[in-house]
Amino acid sequence: MTERMIEFEVLRYRPDTDHEPVFETYRVPCNEDWVVLDALNHIKDEIDGTLSYRWSCHMAVCGSCGMQVNGEPKLACKAFVRDYGDRIRVEPLATFPIERDLVVDMDDFTDKLQSVKPWIIREDGEKPAEEGEYRQSMGELRKFRQFSMCINCMLCYSACPQYALNPEFIGPAALALAHRYNLDSRDQGAEQRRDVVASHAGVWDCTFVGQCSAVCPKDVDPAAAIQQGKIESSKNFFLDLLKPKKTGAK
Repeated sequence: MTERMIEFEVLRYRPDTDHEPVFETYRVPCNEDWVVLDALNHIKDEIDGTLSYRWSCHMAVCGSCGMQVNGEPKLACKAFVRDYGDRIRVEPLATFPIERDLVVDMDDFTDKLQSVKPWIIREDGEKPAEEGEYRQSMGELRKFRQFSMCINCMLCYSACPQYALNPEFIGPAALALAHRYNLDSRDQGAEQRRDVVASHAGVWDCTFVGQCSAVCPKDVDPAAAIQQGKIESSKNFFLDLLKPKKTGAK
């Protein structure tokens, strides 16, 4: 198989020795069917075993190999070297603190994901298993299926200019998953998510640039989910205005 020599400029940051991140260049003989992750594995196995990065499945399922390739948020396992020239720059995802080399701190993302309660909530409790499952029609499934494809790769956060400017913003993936469960016919937790989703740090902080959807490797379209969330939030606001106000007992 034909090999092509490619220079990889990889951002390195070793907190025990480095005062700031620096780039190191590696020359890697790449097969045409390689992805960037294959090249990074070659560097680690054959050239520099100290290089740190996350990866697991190599099939665009786990979402752990998110990084910037030539300045664009990508899954390293989906970025084919044949689509790039003879010099490729690899950096950690933007907007996140760097822990080491290409590994970023995910704590802010996981906290925000937890805040929207991305799981099915049943206000009346779960029915006994012997009563069977909660059934859905195909139409009910189609309402939320696209938004359920998120793999938590955080590419959308790296691409989002609003998250870069305002760290309080809940962010695309978390808001898309909140919308996914709000649309699920089995879920009864929309009211519990409302204070977070409809807050200024929630859907209303989104300026609808759309980069989150442009870089999503699973076509989740978080921008659409957020705009739909704005519509739902507005509807709830006006419905609340129309509700009769409770009067206190005299």
